[in-house]
Formats: sequence, structure tokens, C-alpha cells
Amino acid sequence: FKVLPWEHPRSRNYTSEFESCRLEAVPVEFGDYHPLKPITVTESKTKKMVRKGSTSSTSSSSSSMIDPLSSVLDGTDPLSLFAATADSVTTAANTDSTRKKRDKDDSLVVGSDFEPWSSKRGEILARYTTTEKLSIVSALLNDFGSQKELLNLTQQDYMHRIEDLNQSLKDAWASDQKVKALKIVIQCSKLLSDTTVIQFYPSKFVLITDILDTFGKLVYERILSMCLDNRGSLPDNFTPESVNDTAKETCLNWFFKIASIRELIPRFYVEAAILKCNKFLSQTGISECLPRLTAMIRGIGDPLVAVYARAYLCRVGMEVAPHLKESLNKNFFDFLLTFKQMHGDTVQNQLVVQCVEIPLYLTLYSPAIDWILQCIAYRAPEILLTEMMERCKKLGNNALLLNSVMSAFRAEFIAARSMDFIGMIKECDESGFPKHLLFRSLGLNLAMADPPECDRLQILNEAWKVITKLKNPQDYINCADVWVEYTCRHFTKREVNTVLADVIKHMTPDRAFEDAYPQLQSIIQKIITYFHDFSVLFSVEKFLPFLDMFQKESVRVEVCKCIMEAFINALTLEDEKRMLASLINGFIKMVSFGRDFEQQLSFYVEARSMFCNLEPVLVQLVHSVNQLAMETRKVMKGNHSRKTAAFVRACVAFCFITIPSLTSIFARLNLYLNSGQVALANQCLSQADAFFKAAVSLVPEVPKMINIDGKMRPSEPFLLEFFCNFFSTLLIVPDHPEQGVLFLVRGLLNVIQDYTWEDNSDDKVRIYTNVLHLLSAMTQETYIYHIDKVDSNDTLYGGDSKFLTEINKLCEAVIAQILDHLKTLGLEETLKRQSQLALYFFNSILAHGDLRNNRLNQLSVNLWNLAQKHGFADTKTMVKTLEYIKRQSKQPEMSHLTELALRLPLQSRT
Repeated sequence: FKVLPWEHPRSRNYTSEFESCRLEAVPVEFGDYHPLKPITVTESKTKKMVRKGSTSSTSSSSSSMIDPLSSVLDGTDPLSLFAATADSVTTAANTDSTRKKRDKDDSLVVGSDFEPWSSKRGEILARYTTTEKLSIVSALLNDFGSQKELLNLTQQDYMHRIEDLNQSLKDAWASDQKVKALKIVIQCSKLLSDTTVIQFYPSKFVLITDILDTFGKLVYERILSMCLDNRGSLPDNFTPESVNDTAKETCLNWFFKIASIRELIPRFYVEAAILKCNKFLSQTGISECLPRLTAMIRGIGDPLVAVYARAYLCRVGMEVAPHLKESLNKNFFDFLLTFKQMHGDTVQNQLVVQCVEIPLYLTLYSPAIDWILQCIAYRAPEILLTEMMERCKKLGNNALLLNSVMSAFRAEFIAARSMDFIGMIKECDESGFPKHLLFRSLGLNLAMADPPECDRLQILNEAWKVITKLKNPQDYINCADVWVEYTCRHFTKREVNTVLADVIKHMTPDRAFEDAYPQLQSIIQKIITYFHDFSVLFSVEKFLPFLDMFQKESVRVEVCKCIMEAFINALTLEDEKRMLASLINGFIKMVSFGRDFEQQLSFYVEARSMFCNLEPVLVQLVHSVNQLAMETRKVMKGNHSRKTAAFVRACVAFCFITIPSLTSIFARLNLYLNSGQVALANQCLSQADAFFKAAVSLVPEVPKMINIDGKMRPSEPFLLEFFCNFFSTLLIVPDHPEQGVLFLVRGLLNVIQDYTWEDNSDDKVRIYTNVLHLLSAMTQETYIYHIDKVDSNDTLYGGDSKFLTEINKLCEAVIAQILDHLKTLGLEETLKRQSQLALYFFNSILAHGDLRNNRLNQLSVNLWNLAQKHGFADTKTMVKTLEYIKRQSKQPEMSHLTELALRLPLQSRT
């Protein structure tokens, strides 16, 4: 692009433009129309006959006097009257069918109240780790299919290898090597049969199933893309009948390939991964495959491997068919039938070889069983949950199941049966699943739901009998952390004091507290959440000795800060300040001294001195004083006397002194602008200039991020809004005789140029484009609006050529900045932004430029082509823009746009 002088802004006749935008006036006889006149609603029914062109119609009408206010209360609006005439039987039938359809649709999707697998993934990877060396046997490390075994990998190396395989899968798929991709998935699935480092198995399951999920998504999207034809994309609820034969054949081919996998585990996992693809073949495909896949798992001998296979099937099932609950239940009941295998000789021998204790081994099952039970319990009737609980109760050594039930079932269900669960926990074998984990799971439920009031003390006593006997400090503090919340929630400071004393007793020996700072901090947080009275908290005898355990300086400071913040927020600072400021502002607005404006201003001055620490009150006072100045102008009808002129200058001085004391930078910017507008309206020109200069000088201080309602937000959108408002005001601000032409606009442009904008932001260019709008408006013989008794530059300069030349120079500089920025967006990752900005600039030239000028005309054509060059332009927008140009070209003074329209091609996407 060449930089073009902006010598040809379009001459505007604002009066005729306003007239052309008005709605067409239709003559109406007196009494023919009134908003409160009775409304007649006419229903026309047209029934098409077999013979083309033959129609019959009937019409019915009803009318009634409708009060626009009372209709809100009694519902007798025109649409309600119309609906009331419909056949009641048909309406009832439609309502019933709609309700059934809605209920059915609800069962077909999983709501936001279902905790997704992705939220559990990180916790599993962090919890199930190992220091043992791992290995991967893979046939994928060379192109000849020979197997290679990678030995002695650390956990981190192993995870990196798995991530490499995931990337290899994506690369193979992208390069159309579908067979290689399938081989990768099969080899990865085989890793799930390996339990040589058994304590790492849950994490391995997470990593491998990530690859399976990737594969399943790639296959589904591939087949879905084959369904795209002239009809466009398939709807979400498509049927197999709408799938073309090519897509169906490809889908069947995938299932046939998977069916030929010899080994059970990879065949199961790979088919489960593409379970969703059954939608392309048959409406009942998924419901037929789920029972078969469930039965296949019975062939997996290792109980740990089998339960994770069931968890994966339940996960996929919940994603593609959450309404098929029977499959979920069947998986769990099949698991119960094989529950005794976990204590069999094969498993025991394996644990001896790996030196793994049975309590640790049983915790490996938790993620899988928790997930299966969560899927079953989701929106399940209480009778089913009760049946599940009873089945678990009948099994021996059922602590593992009991823990999963408490983790997966609704907290309200568990809390209502707290004493039953305590009874089951007490019956559990000590040598199996750790009892303290069971009480911890119970405590987590009781933190979310309340047990029966009559049982609360007994529950605490039973739980604490077990917790206080724990010898391992980490096991103890993990349980105590959970049960402290239950104690604070339902009991007094006496019981809380007893619990704190017990924690001190367990965590002081051998300085065990040094390894438990996070749990101890959590306990403090829970206590201050429930004890809002500062005096009550410090009257708890053991609270200060508990704080003494925080002996690491940084942690101690953090805890003390946490306590102070909690009580400051609760007692005074932000909330109370906000509430007080709101009440004071309400009072200030109500105070009126009538026409005694000087007494009113004195009241505002006194209020400022009294409430100088409440920023919202200062903001309100500035607004009130500005309003007072405008009321004075209104009373004097714009013709100030010597006395009123001095008074409004006093009002302006009040604002100019008050605004700098505010801390919010955007509050200052907006108040400088508002106060400058008020000063200008009252012919205080030098004071108005002072406000506008202060606003310009404040812009460089605007930070990148600002606090909005307690959240940090980028400041640039707010700055863009401020500049647009400022430009609207600058149009009518007359130049100072000693400051030079457009001195405020020049100062603002310098500030915009020097401000450090975000690299990925185009706000600077959008501001520059708005500057062009302003400069274009300044070249007009008569400005679009004025302030009474204030001569703007159109009057001062009267279209002087030197003034127009200065504007053109500014335009050249601004256009150069815009075009330079467009050039910097030529990289692949910024082409979309380039397209949007090019079209934005094109529209500005179209609205404000005189396109009869050849160079400006050519620039607009170049911008149009640039907007479409890389396929990022929105076709609908481009079409509508071109249609607008063609409509405008029909106006006599815009006929030159006809030639421009012929030079603007529409490029279709390929």
C-alpha cells in the first residue's frame, strides 16, 4: 500500500442524511390509531389442496380492550388470547408429547452436575506414582515391524514415551497412514495387560486411554467428514439413514479390522474407543455392542486389569449413550461376582513378588470402582442406590467397595445413613483396606450434607475414636483435616478446642507438623470460615498453641495474613465500605436546597471533607456538582450573568481538585471527560481545556490489567471505549488561540503512539480509524452538532485551507500507522486479524472518504481484496457490504459507487 493523503473526505449534508434515514410517514386519520385502542388479532388458516393453486382459507378474529399495565399481571396479552382459542385437546396432547420428548432428551445427555473424567485425571497421575523402572515393548520404533523393548525407564521417561506415541498417532493419521495409526493404538492397548509395576497401573491406564480417546475421535471425525455433501454437515441427532454408503462402508471396514485383532485386551479397548461410530451404521448399534463388550471383559483374568477395562467401557458408555443404564449396572454386578479374586492365590503371589502390601494393592482399585459407581449413581433413583449398598454389604472384606460407594454416591444419601455406614466400617477387616480412609470418605460427605441431628455427636465420637488411634502422622492429619469441618459445622468452640488439642498432641512429636503445613493451613481456613467472631476464636484455648506449630516463617506469615483478611473482610473493609458508600450516596442525592445553589455547593464541599476516604462517595460528589452546574445553566437558559458564571467556575474548580484524589484510573479519566464537557457547556473554555489536557496526560498511566469486581481484566477495551467518547467531544472543542491548530488532537495522537499496546491486540488501529472519522468530520463546512454559545472550529476557521492542510497531514500520519500495522499481520497466525482490520478500514473509507478520487478508490479496492485474500473473510458480511454499495450507488450524488462495485469481486472459499 502507498500512503495516500486524505485530501478527499466525503462532503456530508447531515440534514439530508437524517431525512433519508427516517421512517416513511403514513397519513393517519384522527382516531384511527392509538396505542390503547382495542387490538384485533386475526388468524388466517390456509389449507393446501391436491390441485395446484387451489386454496381455501378461513379467518377468525377476537378483540378485547387491553390495558398495557394490567396485561402484565393477568396474562391477557394478544398472544395469550390467540393461544386460548386453540383446541384444548390438541394443546394438551402437544404439551404431553413435548414433555416426554424433553425428558427423553435430558436422559440422552450428561449435565454439568456430572463430574467429568478429565477432573480426575490429574489426581490419579499425582497419586499413583512409582520409583521402579518401567519398560515398553513396541513394534513402532522402526518401519520394519520388528519389536524393540525399552527397559529401565523412569516414570518420567515412560510418560514422555507415551506422549511421543500419542503424537506419532496424530502424525500418522495426518499423513494418511491409517494402518500405522491402528498399529500404534493396538500396541498401546497391549501395555494395559502388563502389571509388572502394579502400583503405577492406574496412571498407566490414564495415559494409554488418552491415546485411545484420540484415536476414537480421529476415526469418528473421519467418517463424519465423509458424510458431508451438498446438504452440509449432519445434525447432532442424525440417523443412519442420512449417512451415505461410502461412510458406512468405511465405518464397517474399521470394525472388521478391529475384529481381526487376535488378543482380547487390545481388541476390546480399540473397539470401545470407536464405540460412537456405531451411530453411522444402526440406531441400535451402541445398545447391542455394550452388552457384548461387557461380556468380553469376563475373559480378562487379572481382576485389576478387568476392573479398569470396565471403567473405560463405562466412561465411553456415559459419553455416547448415558441413558443405557443397564450396561453400567451389569458391569458393576459382574465385578462383584469376581470380587473374591482380589484375595486369591494368584494375586497374593504377584504381590509377594512385587513386595506390595494388600492395603496398598486395594487402593489401586479405587479410581476404577469410584468411576463405575459414579456413572451408576448419576441421577439414579434412591431404590437402586440402596440395592447397590445392600449388595456390597453382603460381600466379605468389602471395605474397598464401601469406600467407593461413599466416594461416588450423592452426599445426601450417605449423610442420611451415616450410622449405617459407621456400623459397616467397624465390621471391616483391619488387614484390608485402611479404615482411616473409610472415615475420611465419610467425613468428606458430611462436609457437604448434614446427617440427622440426633446422630451428629455419636458420629463424631465414633469417627474420632478411630482417628485418634492412628500412629502415622500423615494418615492422622489427612483424616483430621476432613473431620475438623464437620466439627466446626455442627458443634461449639468446646468440641473444636478438643479436636485442636488432639491434633497438637499427634503432630508435635518429632516435629511431624513440618511435613503437614498444607493440611494444618486447611484446618485454620475451615475454622475461620465458621467462626466469624474474632473474640470467640481467640477464646478457644488451643487456638494459639495450634498456631505455634507454624514455625516456618513464610507459612506463618501466610496463615496470619489469612486470619486477618478473613476478619477484616467480615467486619469492615470492602463489603462494609461499599455498603456505607451506597447509603451515603443515597442520602447525598436526597439533599436539596432548592434554588439556593450556593448552599447546595457548600453542602457538597463539607461532604467531601467528611467522606474523603470513601471513593464511591467522592465520585458521586463530582457527578452531583456537575449536575448542579448544568442546572444553573438551565435556569439561566445558557446566558450566564457575572454571578452565575463565577458560580459555575467554582463548581468546575471543585471537580478539578477532587478528581486527582481518586485511585481508580478509569474513574478519573471518565470524570475528567464529563467535567470538561460540563465546563464547555457553561462557556468555561480554559477550564475545559485543563480537564481535557489532564485526561490526555493520564492515559500513559493506564495499567495493562485493572480490577473489575474483584477480577483482573485487560484494560484496552475500556481504553478504546474512553477514546471513542473523547473523540466525540473533541469535534466541538475550539482550538486555543495560543496552542496551535488541533493541539488536543495532536497531544492525544502522541499519547496513543507512545502507549505500550498488547502484541496480540488491534485496539491501537481501531483507535486510529476512529481518529480518521473525527478528522473527516472536522473537514465539513458545518459540524454535525454544536454546543450553544460555543464556536467550534467550523466557525473559527470557516473552511480555511491552512486548517484543512493540517488535518490532511494528520490523516496521512494516521493512515501510515494503520497500513504499517496491516503489513505486520502478514504472518500465518495473524491473517484472520489482518482480514478483519482490512474490512474495518475499508468500511471507514466507504463511510467517510470521497471515492471519486482515484487513489482513494484504489486503496479501498486493495483493502477489499486483502480482506478476502486468505479465506478468512465472512462471506455473508462481504455480500451484504457489496449490496449496500450497490444500493447507495443509486443515489444521484453517489453514482460513482457503481464503478467501484464492479471492481469489488467476491471470492468463494474452496
